[in-house]
Parts: sequence; C-alpha cells; structure tokens
Amino acid sequence: MNKAYSDSVKKAARKKIEMQVVSFDNESYLKILNVDTMRPFFMSIVSDSNHWMFISSNGGLSAGRKNIEYTLFPYYTDDKITESADITGSKSIFRIRTGNNIQIWEPFSERYTAKYDISRNLWKSIYGNKIIFEEVNHELGLTFSYQWNSSKIFGFVRKAWLKNFSGYKHQITLLDGIQNIMPYGVPGDLQRSTSNLVDAFRRSELETSSGIGIYALSAIIVDKAEPSEALKANITWSLGLDSPKHLLSSMQLDNFRKNREVTEETDIKGEKGAYFVCKEISLPAQSEKYWKIIANVNQNHAQIISLCKSIKDKVDLETQIQGDIDAGTEKLIQLVASADGQQFTADKLNDSRHFSNVLFNIMRGGIFDDNYQIKREDFVGYLAKANKDVLAGNRNFTERLPEVFSLLSLKKLLKNSKDADLIRLSTEYLPLKFSRRHGDPSRPWNYFTINVQNETDGSEILDYEGNWRDIFQNWEALAYSFPEFLTGMIFKFLNASTFDGYNPYRITKDGFDWETFEPGNPWSYIGYWGDHQIIYLQKFFEISEKYYPGELRSFFDKEWFVYAAVPYKIKPYS
Repeated sequence: MNKAYSDSVKKAARKKIEMQVVSFDNESYLKILNVDTMRPFFMSIVSDSNHWMFISSNGGLSAGRKNIEYTLFPYYTDDKITESADITGSKSIFRIRTGNNIQIWEPFSERYTAKYDISRNLWKSIYGNKIIFEEVNHELGLTFSYQWNSSKIFGFVRKAWLKNFSGYKHQITLLDGIQNIMPYGVPGDLQRSTSNLVDAFRRSELETSSGIGIYALSAIIVDKAEPSEALKANITWSLGLDSPKHLLSSMQLDNFRKNREVTEETDIKGEKGAYFVCKEISLPAQSEKYWKIIANVNQNHAQIISLCKSIKDKVDLETQIQGDIDAGTEKLIQLVASADGQQFTADKLNDSRHFSNVLFNIMRGGIFDDNYQIKREDFVGYLAKANKDVLAGNRNFTERLPEVFSLLSLKKLLKNSKDADLIRLSTEYLPLKFSRRHGDPSRPWNYFTINVQNETDGSEILDYEGNWRDIFQNWEALAYSFPEFLTGMIFKFLNASTFDGYNPYRITKDGFDWETFEPGNPWSYIGYWGDHQIIYLQKFFEISEKYYPGELRSFFDKEWFVYAAVPYKIKPYS
C-alpha cells in the first residue's frame, strides 16, 4: 500500500460522523465528531440566570440577556444566524512561523477548509449550558478550541485555548475575538428594519489601561427634536494574554491574513463593533495556551469603572469568574432536579435526554420557587395586581400571614374565608420562576422575557409567562412533581377562558394576554378555539381524580370560577 493511498484512507476514516460521551473539566459532554460534514443545525444554550443564546453548529449565533432589547449579538432568525457565521460571533486567525515560512490558519472558516487536513468537532454539556467548538489541524499539529459559558455576575465568558500536539515548537501570532457586537440601546425591531442607520450611531471605545471595550450609541436613536443620551453600554474584556493589542472592529482582519501589521484601535465610529486581542506567543511541543474574552450587556458608568479598577488592581478575577460559572451549573442542576429531572440509570444518553426534556419543560412552564413554601411579600404583591379591592377587603387575612408559609396552611386559612374572589385568586397563585415564552428566533413574533432577577440589585423574581398551549402542556408534567398545586393550574385554565370557548394566546402571572386583532395579518387572531385545548384540562382532571378523588365534584356548587372578560363582541347569528 503506497503512502498517498494510506493517508487518504486515514483521512476518510477521520471524517466519520460519530457521537461520544466524553469528560472535560469533570463534566460530561456529548461530542459530535466531524460536525462540519453535517448540515448546520440549531441549538439553544441555556443558563440558570437570564442569559439566552441561539447558536448554529457552524458557530453563527445570537445572544443577550433577559430579552431581545438586551442583545450582545443581533437577534435574527435561524437562517440568518447560520449565514452570518463568518461575520458574527467568534473569529480566530493564526499566523504560524516556521523558519522564513508563514502559514495562515483560520479555524472554522470556509476560506481555509480545503487548505489543510482538519477535523471539526462539537461538544455540548449534558446540562445544556456550555458548548465547545474544536478544530484539529492534523498538518500543523495544532488544535484550537473555544467554549461559551455564562456567568450571572460577569455575563458571557468565552474561553479559548490553543494546543500544540506536534513534536516541535511553534511561533504563533494570534488574532482572536468576537465580531458584530451590538451597542446598548437598540430595540430588536429597529436592528432588523434599519440596521444601516444603527451602524451610523455606533461608537466603540477602548479603555486602554484595563483593555475594556465599550460599545454604545452616540445618542439613543429617536426621530424627535429632544436630547436623548445613551447612558449605558455593552462591554468586553480579556484575561490570559499579557499586554495584547486590541482591535474594536473587523476592518484590519484582511491585513492580518496578508501578513501585514495591525495597529491598536481605541475609538471606532460608524462601524460594527468587534473585540480582538492580538499577541505573539511561543508554543512549545505538547503545550497549551489559554485565554478568555468576557462580555456583558446593559452596563452603567459605575459598573464599568468598578470593573476597570478590579482589572488594574489585579483582583483575582479568574477565580471569581470560574466560581460563578460553577455556581450557575449547580443552580441549573438544582432547578431541574426539583422537577424530578435527575435520574441515574445504566443508559447515560437516556439520562441526559430526560434532563434536557425536563429543563426545557421548566423553561416554558416554570418551576416552583421552594417546594410548597410561599413568600408573603410575593403573594401579597400578586393580589395587589390581581384585584386591589380584594386585597383591601382582606387586610386582616394577609397581615396574619408569616413571612414564609406553606401551601397547606394557606388552604386551611381559605376554608374559613367567605370571600369567593379571595379564594379564587389565592388558589390561582402559583409561585413559579424561570419561565419564559418560546424565544425561538425562527418565530420573530414570539418574543420572550426571562424575568428571573431584579435589574438593580440582582435579587430573584418569581414570574412566569407562556403561550397557552405551552404553559398547560408543560404544567401537565409539572403536576406530577407538585400535585398540591394542581388545583391552582385548573383554576388558572378555567378562569382565563371566555364563555364562548376561546382561550387567550398567553398566560402570565399577572393574568392573561389577548392578541390585538389585525385583519390583514395572518398571524393575528383573537385566541385559540377551546375545542383543541380542552385536552390539557382533561389531563388535569385525570391527575386530580388520581391524587384527590372527589375533589372536582366538590367544586360544582362553588362560586369560585369566572369567565375571562375580553374586548371583543360576538356577532349575532344572523
């Protein structure tokens, strides 16, 4: 067998698509070998906090916090995100010097796919909150990997590492970073419809002493003759490379590819934001080099100044960042475990599949805050929004409640109440958190808000919202983990339906949300006709009869149920 044929056989064998369960940093990952030979597919990377990230298997992504008004990368649909892989998100270029010869390697780019013998692999944490992109260059003996993580305190953490598995030392100049960084203060609709106008208002600045990139608007984009200052910014910064050059745009990338010198950028106007670090490193055989890029949104002057001081004072940010990442993973596991999402069997893939199913279920329907414990402050706040008169007429009832009380004790107190509205609203109260609507970029009308923490002090918020079908589908599974809240789910369903059988589009903690009817819009209608929603109510009834036989019959003569009042009139039969 000649060498050329042998090499081609080995190369073909390396292109086999395969999935493995592997371990990295004491965590299990699902690893897809040769992911680039598959059609690009779409993923959602989650967190225990309010991060959202939609990412394609080719690296294109959209990400931000809370909702699409707090974007780090533009919020587009699946197809546009996949198509934008070369201009949005991660971008890395390496110049490798061997004697007088310089080779350019640009991992994950189609520019150099045919130049080298490469393998591209994708690793995703079994918890769904971390993802690693890996490219192995078999000719150069180098592997480049980057990983997306989330931190409640610091934002998005992109770890990167370059490994030399060859038998000789490499002298490398690296240019690594992220592209198409959004400034703070751009509504999603404005970016999608008038992105060129948004570019005209962009300003990217470098705080040179700390290396923080600051991405803001020169002014909030309005068409009014009034001052509109942009007082917040999105930021990026790096750790792990000593005194690198910084670039705030992608304008010099071609110069780097052509082996030309690049100069540091400190103030860029009217261009899409980016953050690159450029550094020459020496990488001995069988060694690795690590660095990080950290990005966050919605930062004010005080927060940026405080971070700048921490970086310059050489506070141990590495330890703080890793500690917060690890704490987030533990919190995510706790959230899923409370809905019975943790199982340990001989089939590890089945276990991770179950974890994923439960995770996405509670992301839609929510998870109860603290088993059957209820916080008085949240309960009273809910009553105040639901019906001020009911709250005012039952001050003695609410004031006797302790700071934290159980659902069982609430039910006992309600048995002595003669106020049907108090009983109805209290039974409907569900202390859920972590819930949000689809947040699916392929459905741009289906916006979401991950309302889990207070913007000012970071304290936890109990809230839920979801499309009617999603909420009640997901609550069906949740009812098996928390059957004592089942009656509240039934009350919520019945009391948000109209007398003629319509269900609203969206259910929220504060009530329900009806669509504004637009005759010319095919995606607009007054709600869902109840005949194909009634199956969810039937399932609740079946579970109720299983756990609490006869309870449903006891409701028949009670005045605890109402119809939803909606701003529509039914036309007469004629």
